[in-house]
Amino acid sequence: MSTKAARNSHGQDSSYFLGWQEYEKNPYHPTTNPRGIIQMGLAENQLSFDLIESWLESNPDVLGLKHDGASVFRELALFQDYHGLPSFKNALAEFMAELRGNKVQFEPSNIVLTAGATSANEILMFCLANPGDAFLVPTPYYPGFDRDLKWRTGAEIIPIHCSSRNNFEITKGALEEACIRAQKKKLRVKGVLVTNPSNPLGTTLTRHELEILMNFISAKRIHLISDEIYSGTSFGTPEFISIAEVIKGRKDDVVDLVHIVYSLSKDLGLPGFRIGAIYSSNEAVIAAATKMSSFGLISSQTQYLLATLLSDKHFTASYMKENKRRIKVRHDQLVEGLAGIGIRCLESNAGLFCWVDMRHLLKDKTFNGEMELWKKIVYDVGLNVSPGSSCHCTEPGWFRVCFANISTETLDLAMKRLASFVESSGPGEASPTKSRGPKALMNWVRRSSLADRRTER
Repeated sequence: MSTKAARNSHGQDSSYFLGWQEYEKNPYHPTTNPRGIIQMGLAENQLSFDLIESWLESNPDVLGLKHDGASVFRELALFQDYHGLPSFKNALAEFMAELRGNKVQFEPSNIVLTAGATSANEILMFCLANPGDAFLVPTPYYPGFDRDLKWRTGAEIIPIHCSSRNNFEITKGALEEACIRAQKKKLRVKGVLVTNPSNPLGTTLTRHELEILMNFISAKRIHLISDEIYSGTSFGTPEFISIAEVIKGRKDDVVDLVHIVYSLSKDLGLPGFRIGAIYSSNEAVIAAATKMSSFGLISSQTQYLLATLLSDKHFTASYMKENKRRIKVRHDQLVEGLAGIGIRCLESNAGLFCWVDMRHLLKDKTFNGEMELWKKIVYDVGLNVSPGSSCHCTEPGWFRVCFANISTETLDLAMKRLASFVESSGPGEASPTKSRGPKALMNWVRRSSLADRRTER
């Protein structure tokens, strides 16, 4: 095996991925496996499939690779260059503007198509950072970034430590402190990466936070990547504000330092279609990213289908409105269910998950205590949730819990299971029941409680 393939830096040893592995060994099914593990660690939007399926039934020509009744099979089957189909890029640019209330517009020629947001983020790392350079990322952050940003690029992540004291908002002090830590490690900071809306917090960045970020990158002359793949999931107040809106109102020359990542995986619930995009006004970044995108292209038939769907403005408008309504209903179901058990969530207004506060259930107020509670939730309660340490949270006892990938009935069952667990466990006294995982796995989990906390690798 090559050195790269053998390096233990993929992030796959995180408890975030371990929970998935345990779910796959024993997945819940209402009839065939009613005692199995319920998947609440997957940020997938399955709430509005029926809307897209209904559109497909009304537009059979698209699935038949026809346009106005004539076949376009040969046209799509032949070689397409890595710039993508113009019709799709135009439709995607308009859709991105719709999601932002048409307060900003997007130039199709500034879009680079990628095989999902994972590919988009990695390509930007290759474009902006050399091996050993660093990007600052606010905590808590999506566990997959340890893989997406670092594994092949050789880039490093320096956490921007955010606190529950101010609802995990980004501050100027936290940004400067992260820069100082990078300097002590002799790492050159090339930029900041944020998710907006936040994964895992389920909150949107305030205009104040966005202005702090813009002032920071302007002063340091570094880049800002705004991962906005959850932009269409914002269902409450305050409203989602794209970094594109903030750029529009600024007078200093920062436009070439800002890059937006987008995907249809969350808003339309199409992760299997592998539709991602980079948007940038930096000509050098667009040129380099376009070349790199040739290693992960989107199929022509997929682009053709979605170009037609996104061009149906009546459908996209009604879909976005109904999808947000359904997300809010499901979000409220989870929040109210947890409240009935005595568990609170960070107040959120977007995303497919909640940031859940279980600090009062910790027997030991440490990250080892968090891992012990997590093991019980996975193996004894039968729920796969993501511990805060896997998201590099600095405070033990927080968990990301997803709600949009399961049915209402399954969510109700999850709340009943959790209620029974909490009722049988005094505050801070998780029951010492025997774990169902193999001994080797338990030893790994103990080790991972430390590995998940290595936020400055």
